[in-house]
Amino acid sequence: MLVVFGSINLDLTYHVKKLPKDGETVIANGYTIGPGGKGANQALAAARMGVKTALVAKTGDDANSVRVLNNLKRNEVMTSGVAKSETLPTGTATIIVDEKGNNQIIYVPGANNEISAEQLPSDILHNKNVLLAQMETPLEETVVALKKAKDSGARTILNLAPAQKIPSIVMQLAHYFIVNEVEADYLIKTLKLDPGKNITDKARALSQIGKTTVIITLAEKGCVAVTPEDNIIAIEPPKIDKVVDSTGAGDCFAGTFAACLHEGMDLKSAIKTAITAATLSCLKPGAQNSYPYKDDIRELMKK
Repeated sequence: MLVVFGSINLDLTYHVKKLPKDGETVIANGYTIGPGGKGANQALAAARMGVKTALVAKTGDDANSVRVLNNLKRNEVMTSGVAKSETLPTGTATIIVDEKGNNQIIYVPGANNEISAEQLPSDILHNKNVLLAQMETPLEETVVALKKAKDSGARTILNLAPAQKIPSIVMQLAHYFIVNEVEADYLIKTLKLDPGKNITDKARALSQIGKTTVIITLAEKGCVAVTPEDNIIAIEPPKIDKVVDSTGAGDCFAGTFAACLHEGMDLKSAIKTAITAATLSCLKPGAQNSYPYKDDIRELMKK
């Protein structure tokens, strides 16, 4: 089983011609309301790969919770590990997307701030399972969840998104560490490293700090991975005509990658599959509803 420990939100997305500058008002072409949250997004992406996936999260006791959970259930994500807060509402995110697919996001955690590592049953953490976590939940609970999983023999993945300062020891709890280029630069700065501007050197520096496999995603340029043994993998994404919306593409990558590892793929194949899935997700608006199914991914990889 793949277990995702993370956030669950309702997303309000505005579509604009260009992103607003400081103090600027822009007129939106329209808006959509849909399910989101990095934890929920990644769980759904994994489930669409046909992997048995469970989400451990927390929502409010409100209508937004019903909406986001029903969408996960329709996509065969197990939600029995999702608890309800008695005081806080379901988390929300306001997303602004321009014509080029670039975005700005405001995140309100809500009930996500009450998630607890105690929600993780010990019997689902063992050497055949994978735990995937992100950073939209309290750091201290995420760290406990990762340690609990690693100590139980499960493989662990941490997606440092959104970026925040973490001690280097946290990286040692993840067998795989996923960041985009901005997040990598932020972490390198907070850890006071000086690897230079080369992306492979950045990945190598972070890999050596945590003795973990570091994957840096580079949007349309693909991604670079460096293992603790200093094996390097660089993969470009498939070409597409136009990016409609890149919102949630990073989550699609992380969830698909975790699913591939769970299914026994080698590192290079897992990355290649994940980057193909993330590319396909950019062809449709929104996050979860844009995520491709296994057959769609395989079809593009054949081409």
